[in-house]
Amino acid sequence: MSQLSSKRVLRLIAFFEGFKGLVAIASAFGLLSLIHHDIRHLVFEIIGHYGIDPTHHYPELVLQYADKIARTPESSILMIAFIYAAIRVSEAVGLWWETAWGEWLAVLSGGFYIPFELEHLIKDYSVITLFICVFNVSIVIFLSMQLYKRINQ
Repeated sequence: MSQLSSKRVLRLIAFFEGFKGLVAIASAFGLLSLIHHDIRHLVFEIIGHYGIDPTHHYPELVLQYADKIARTPESSILMIAFIYAAIRVSEAVGLWWETAWGEWLAVLSGGFYIPFELEHLIKDYSVITLFICVFNVSIVIFLSMQLYKRINQ
């Protein structure tokens, strides 16, 4: 892969990671706006609106998370979201500037999820899960190769 195309891929990954950080913050504020509402009832309304059976796997999973969110202190939601966003935005900045620490942070944070994604893929296979797993593994491999090149220069 040429130097120019490697730089483009790094920038694309940086943009994606920064975007995930911003989405985390927006999601946290969205959840906080729902904290004083009956989230379980809201989820039931949405599921019912689309005619989905609430006893199926994914609607049931969403209802379980709605219950967890309703019991979670607001400060915990904000703290988790801002820590996640800080990691993602730091990673994005490091990758954009093509720093070794940005690549290391991206490899470590992306590699952290791989065992969980593989376990989920084995337990509950779907094309989406396969795509996410392959996508993440591809990013980790690409960034590992970038680090290898950097070390051997």
